[in-house]
Amino acid sequence: MRKTNLVNNLDIYRSHMSFILPLGYDISKKNELVEILNKNSYSFFQIDDSSRNMDIYGEKITVEGKELEQYFLPYIEGKLFPSTLKENGFHRYTKPILKSFNLKLRDKSMSFRIQSIDVILAPFGIAFMTIRVQLESQENELSNILDFMHHFRVVESKLKEEQGAIIVCPESGSRLTVSELLFERLSPFLRKFILHDDKLNGYFGSLPYFEDERMYASAFLFSKEGSPFTEDQLYRMGTLDGISSDGEKFISANNPDYIRRYLNGTLHDRWAPNTYTVVTEHAFITATNISPEDMSREVSQFMGTHYYNFLLHYFYKMMLLRFAYEYSEINWEKDDEYVKSLIKLITLFSSWYFFQEVSTRSEGKELTKMFRDSFNIDNLFNDVNNTLHELYKSQENEASNRMNMLLFFLTVFTVVSGIYGMNLVVEDWESPFTLNKIFTYTFLEWVSLITAVGGIGLSAYLIVTTFGKIAISKLRKNKMKYPM
Repeated sequence: MRKTNLVNNLDIYRSHMSFILPLGYDISKKNELVEILNKNSYSFFQIDDSSRNMDIYGEKITVEGKELEQYFLPYIEGKLFPSTLKENGFHRYTKPILKSFNLKLRDKSMSFRIQSIDVILAPFGIAFMTIRVQLESQENELSNILDFMHHFRVVESKLKEEQGAIIVCPESGSRLTVSELLFERLSPFLRKFILHDDKLNGYFGSLPYFEDERMYASAFLFSKEGSPFTEDQLYRMGTLDGISSDGEKFISANNPDYIRRYLNGTLHDRWAPNTYTVVTEHAFITATNISPEDMSREVSQFMGTHYYNFLLHYFYKMMLLRFAYEYSEINWEKDDEYVKSLIKLITLFSSWYFFQEVSTRSEGKELTKMFRDSFNIDNLFNDVNNTLHELYKSQENEASNRMNMLLFFLTVFTVVSGIYGMNLVVEDWESPFTLNKIFTYTFLEWVSLITAVGGIGLSAYLIVTTFGKIAISKLRKNKMKYPM
């Protein structure tokens, strides 16, 4: 990324951040996981008492259940807010953390507070971990905010520009990476429930289709009252362009026309010039120059209705990436039954959860469109759906050709044996039977013998393979039960 002098300063004096990490967990151990969540003081989120615990969001922010009910369409509401674990949908468990840490990067140290953590058990073995963070210093320049978000979201730092950030625990002085903070300090019990792919190294073997091993960043930022927002600032929010490795503020584009085109597809400016929302594949950020006292309802919506709107579409993206990954790993010759199971899975997914319209409100519909565009959901769905059905059609044609060939040979054997008559050699098979008789057969008797034995063997093969496929199909169905 190139440094530029076209970066305008913007002072932020309050920031509410969230970092969302997708996981793959063992569905068969869901009840055990729920028990451990309860033992570790995670409470099951229910829509009718969502505003009771103010420690979840910080700054006395509450999320009203009525707001959530009226925002989503009825068939979506029941899946996002199931009243019990037995109901299909998104089961959210939340715990206030209220612990402070320091993030040291280069020559700077930023103190932050982890407000709370959500563990959301979504359908089909997908889970989300949401970490709510608030910087403790009252005022920070936008570049520092974006630099913090850029580094905190990196769970496994591999690129040079992402390395160097260390989290320090004030209590013990121990130094941690983001991964160690999440899975050794805050939620060590999650590790044994996470599924891993043997082909991949590191923590994210659990989701081999997950992009670049970074959390999704979300934030609500308050600037000074009346301070204007410029295009470069809004662009940098969407791309999380903070500070370069040599400590200079930077932006990842120099062309104003490019920045303008980028914002045309990612910027929600309904409440301009005071409030803007940027939605990209990396970040979902709202920035305002109105005081927090006058924006309490908007913050509540951001933490509640907009959070669930985002979560639903992020789930769409993870599921579609999962389909794309799984059909790319299919063994063409052996996995015809697996293709059928994938088609069944995408059918269940699309019929139960995948909807074009999710909100009853105009702003919700606008954000829905932005999420779908930023996550490329419609193209992903069409690609996965078409590819799976074409793959299934090709395998069905290949299986049909094999079966037709077997039936052809069986018909030939039947016709030939009927012409010659099984009685040519059948009497010789009656006990006592010796192999010496075979060597005395005439040419026609040999043809009859080969035809009879071949026909019996082919029939036995068809019976065994047919019942074998039925048994394998039942085993796969029992093994691949998809909680919805």
